[in-house]
Amino acid sequence: MMVDINNSQDKIEVTPEIERLIENCVSETLKMEGVDIPVEVSVLLVDDQQIHQLNRQYRGVDAPTDVLSFPMLEFEDGGQGSRDLQAVLNAVGHDGQALVLGDIVLSMERAQQQAQEYGHSFFREVGYLIVHGMLHLLGYDHEQEQQRLRMRQKEEKVMEMLGLSRDAQGPEVRP
Repeated sequence: MMVDINNSQDKIEVTPEIERLIENCVSETLKMEGVDIPVEVSVLLVDDQQIHQLNRQYRGVDAPTDVLSFPMLEFEDGGQGSRDLQAVLNAVGHDGQALVLGDIVLSMERAQQQAQEYGHSFFREVGYLIVHGMLHLLGYDHEQEQQRLRMRQKEEKVMEMLGLSRDAQGPEVRP
């Protein structure tokens, strides 16, 4: 697994602990979904202004958001929940090369604001948003209530695997 983390904002310090957290979130999400082939994920850390621009450009929403995902895999059901991830991975074929799953764009500013708003650690919020983004890369969506519930269940499972409960304070997360 390769996680390419690029920081293009200067409002929130990105520590080695935050980078390890991002890598652990990607790894645990892949493990939970049974992905055992080499994959690559790109994570871009931005501020609210940058994500606002991307949200407007790619989703037609003229407002900042917390996380955007740009999956490279195509699922026939459009995230309806009946997709078979292993079948999609097998169909793509990777010839031993790392399969590019896609890009996650995370607003560090928004993560900090939401952590304060929800009353938990910044560390937990960043972790949650990365897991959420990863699930989108793996074909999950939350447009319908059934999809939202399934995705939330997956998010909570990974957060539990990582030791990122709502009251976790920071870098003591399990590797």
